[in-house]
Amino acid sequence: MTTPERVATRRWLAWTIVLVLLVAGCSADEADNADEPLRIGVLKFGTVNWELDTVQRNGLADKHDVAIEIVPLASENALAVALQGDRVDLIVSDWLWAARQRAENRNYQFAPYSLAVGAVMVNPASGVSSLADLEGKKLGIAGGPVDKTWLLLRAYAQKTEGMSLERSTEPTFAAPPMINRLMLNGDIPAAINFWHYNARLSALGMKPLVSLQDMLSGLGIDTVPPLLGWVFAEDWADEHREDLQHFFAASRDAKRLLAESDEAWEPLKPLIKPESEAVFAAIRDGYRAGIIDHYGAPEIAAAGQLFDLLAQESGGKLTGGVEQLSADVFWDGYRQP
Repeated sequence: MTTPERVATRRWLAWTIVLVLLVAGCSADEADNADEPLRIGVLKFGTVNWELDTVQRNGLADKHDVAIEIVPLASENALAVALQGDRVDLIVSDWLWAARQRAENRNYQFAPYSLAVGAVMVNPASGVSSLADLEGKKLGIAGGPVDKTWLLLRAYAQKTEGMSLERSTEPTFAAPPMINRLMLNGDIPAAINFWHYNARLSALGMKPLVSLQDMLSGLGIDTVPPLLGWVFAEDWADEHREDLQHFFAASRDAKRLLAESDEAWEPLKPLIKPESEAVFAAIRDGYRAGIIDHYGAPEIAAAGQLFDLLAQESGGKLTGGVEQLSADVFWDGYRQP
């Protein structure tokens, strides 16, 4: 072989080695990306943990070929900060928050998690059996002055009873456990609280006065849209579309198991810490009532109607000045016929 041929051969071998190393490096990167878990931010003691525990305990993530890492955090604010700071990939929030973020050029999107939200509970001993009976009485509210259920109840009372709850009742704002304590002690006759606190009240003899479905129906919204859902960055979702869909499939399997099997709830008792078997059963039933049966165009349209109502009732405070709920908020990779 001549010297020029040897040089050419060596160059060809060198380039071949470089190409092999590049391909090997790309393959390794792809393998690393494939094994990279979805980082899920959750409240340390939140109800989302029940479902994720069911996913892990029953091998549902492995079944759907997705890896997950649960990142416990201390507060709702910590969840938002972790998502915005790229410490986690997805959290449970609502489409209102996602819409406000998009208005500030942070393109987050929403996929549904649960229908379960607040309702109005009353103490039967109080004699309150209608909204009109709340005249001049205290009304406990767990979510603060711009709580969604409180705003909807105000609009509902105005439309159906011609009643201004802000003027005719004494709104009493407090943390969810305190609201329940005030109810059970007889200090307030009625309250708006989150669903799992309402479940505890139900097991202890309190009764529902008005459900969210009643309010929406009375306000002309026939479809109940899911308010709570998984929220994540749009760019991230584009890159992890398949993994995200696999995770949602595992989530649906967990919900199906919890809907159909009482035995599947037994391992969750240490997380739930129910005060009694009656409370445990009420929480289980409340969770099941919040499971989404279908999700698509009607639910997204209903969310838009609800957004308009909440914007009007809160004077724009709840919606952060956003004038209209964009369809882009709702991730197109998830639909449930």
